[in-house]
Amino acid sequence: MATTVKSSITSNQNLSSAPRSRAGASDRVTRALFIWPAVIILLFFSIFPLIVSLWLSFSRLRFTRGGVEIINVGWANYRKILLGSEQPRILGVMSQPSVEGWIFFAIIVVALIYLMVQYIRNERVTPIGFILRLALNLFLAALAWLAVSTISPGGRPGALIVTFLYVFVGIALQYLIGLGLALLTAQQLPGRRFFRVVFLLPMMITPVGVAFMFRMLTDTVVGPFSPVWKAIGLGGTSWVNNPWGARAAVIIGDVWQWTPFMFIILLAAIEAQQVEPVEAAIVDGANSWQIFRYITLPAILPVSSALVLIRMIEGFKIIDLPNVLTNGGPGTATESLTLSAFVFWRTLDIGGSAAVAYILLIVVTIVSVAFVNLVRRRFSEVA
Repeated sequence: MATTVKSSITSNQNLSSAPRSRAGASDRVTRALFIWPAVIILLFFSIFPLIVSLWLSFSRLRFTRGGVEIINVGWANYRKILLGSEQPRILGVMSQPSVEGWIFFAIIVVALIYLMVQYIRNERVTPIGFILRLALNLFLAALAWLAVSTISPGGRPGALIVTFLYVFVGIALQYLIGLGLALLTAQQLPGRRFFRVVFLLPMMITPVGVAFMFRMLTDTVVGPFSPVWKAIGLGGTSWVNNPWGARAAVIIGDVWQWTPFMFIILLAAIEAQQVEPVEAAIVDGANSWQIFRYITLPAILPVSSALVLIRMIEGFKIIDLPNVLTNGGPGTATESLTLSAFVFWRTLDIGGSAAVAYILLIVVTIVSVAFVNLVRRRFSEVA
């Protein structure tokens, strides 16, 4: 009797598990049918171009009768860019740093040494981690030396330093202005809804439109503001004929366009913070600066870090403003790395264009990883 009951229970379990197994197999088939094709397409369109561009960066394109011929040239494209004829364009012309340059370089080196010592003392040091951290510090030190030696009198910054100038100066101004506007419009002020909409308008214009607009604004001869320029004695002056004036025009245009992006995200983060700590601080007698320093700023720090990282990655790819506003000039004074890659491509130097693009990829990766590590250390200190 017991054997019969046991066999009946077993058969019922087998019958109930059969539909579940068939349902599981059906789900797996459905996932494979709908998900894997999309994954394969995404991998194809993201990884395949990286592989092809890496191959092209070690090649040279030559037109032949009836088609093209791709010749492998090894590291020739990279040598041309970093050590050869295109070095002044990409890395710049170096000179003896000024006294201010030596002071700035010394500060950077001391800061890197301090961070390295803190890493060795406070974290678990592994051989691979130590080597990577040392390589990162050496790269940053070399970049600082390149900056001070090309910006000093007698030098000329190349596309690499100009790109860093666009990224760091532009993002710093965008964040500070956007944070100030967000704090202002978060107050209970009359008309704040109207100004929230007005502050977002520059972000609605395409980068090419912004570049053409600033091209007209900086024209002191026939531009719409030419009477104003003439009234203040700048009628015969052109921003784009002076290297630093042209770079300033590009930075101002970039700041004008992307500050609204910083503003709207920071405004959302400020308004999403908890009200109780702020009310408790007001009851305890804290002033506005103390509330911002010890409550608001730590609350928006995660959002700010992600926001700066996104804009940093996008900032390295700037091409519209320097291309349309100054055409990379005067000379190559306002060329970014992306614009340099485009110029190489336009002159059918496909290998050189791919090499510049991969140099940009390496630089963006290193700077992004360094920024993420810095932010992660800051989060651990706050926690």
